[in-house]
Amino acid sequence: MAEGKHMAGKWMFWSVLGVLAIVVVAYVLRPEPVWVDLATVHRGPMQVTILEEGKTRVKDRYVVSSPVTGYLHRVELDVGDPVIPGELLTEVDPMPASVLDARSRAEAEARIEAARSALNSVRQKTQAAAADAELAETEYQRLRSLDRSDFISRERLQQAQSTAARTQAILRSARFDEEVAAHELAAARTRLEVSAARSEGEKPAEKIAVRSPVNGHVLGILRKSEGVIQAGEAILELGDPGALEVVVDVLSFDAVKLAPGVETRLDGWGGTVLDAVVRRVEPVGFEDVSALGVEEQRVRVIADMVTPRERWEMLGDGYRVDAEFILWQSSDVLQAPASAIFQHNDQPTTFVVKDGRAVMQTVETGQSNGLMTVVKSGLEEGDQVVRHPGRELSDGDRIQVRFPVTSN
Repeated sequence: MAEGKHMAGKWMFWSVLGVLAIVVVAYVLRPEPVWVDLATVHRGPMQVTILEEGKTRVKDRYVVSSPVTGYLHRVELDVGDPVIPGELLTEVDPMPASVLDARSRAEAEARIEAARSALNSVRQKTQAAAADAELAETEYQRLRSLDRSDFISRERLQQAQSTAARTQAILRSARFDEEVAAHELAAARTRLEVSAARSEGEKPAEKIAVRSPVNGHVLGILRKSEGVIQAGEAILELGDPGALEVVVDVLSFDAVKLAPGVETRLDGWGGTVLDAVVRRVEPVGFEDVSALGVEEQRVRVIADMVTPRERWEMLGDGYRVDAEFILWQSSDVLQAPASAIFQHNDQPTTFVVKDGRAVMQTVETGQSNGLMTVVKSGLEEGDQVVRHPGRELSDGDRIQVRFPVTSN
């Protein structure tokens, strides 16, 4: 009897010892947890943008040239000096003019008529631009009054403000073109009058005044010193620094995502962030070589300033800026790190942490800016996902966090 109890106790001892041994071996041989980095799915604002380097440019430039062949007097102006329409820039002593034959006179008269017609056409465009600008300003003021009562959205008011600013810029450009057309008509008349005076035995004017056709500043002096000059040779370049546009060379891959009206932020010029809007995406690309020697196809994008002049009055022609085009934005959206989402069986997938294990989860995604991706379904706010999952991580594997959990 005692011997039976002894044998039962012995078997019990070895059974328990065997179970413990199996448990120990299983614990030792089980796979080690995979070290991972985690991030938390959260809600918040998000934008999809394109960032490129650009430069400012005066919209309307005018090159003042000599109306006749002669001896140019020294230009006393300096770059940056303001000028007004009709202001004397310099003078030219005309060479003895040859008498125009019938054909040349007819061509000169035709040029005068063409310049007169061009001036009339520009005046009509100026009137149309003035009407559009007045209508846009009236609409903006109307919406501004409604905004105080919260009857319209903020985006609608900003769009009306942008339209008003853009139409004012177009009107300013049209008036500039009108001044230029008037100057070209005067230049055509001058050549014919000098020749006519010669043919009738009259003494032509001793000096031909070269005057400013526009209201603006001197952007460049192409001929500073006095000397013989040919008719049509450039002397000065004029423009209005108050009418700036931004020129940005964008990769053709990104240019197809842009269109007129896209909001743009300008930074990196030494002042506060400025607002602009895309006016034109040129339909012709060109080849450029990057700093690394890579050939790239780029497209020129033109953007107009929307921010009032007072905030960027220190900007001038040819200044560098960082242009950020806003393709999409939302003030509150569920998002996860783009590094946590990968393709599995042609479906966006991520590893979600559940009970200390990484579980594969199919998700539906939306917009992405390269850092964060919009999550439409499959995840909830507060879920923890694995960032940069490696090949060693499989569905259901135990994990161990390498760094503290982050939200992006």
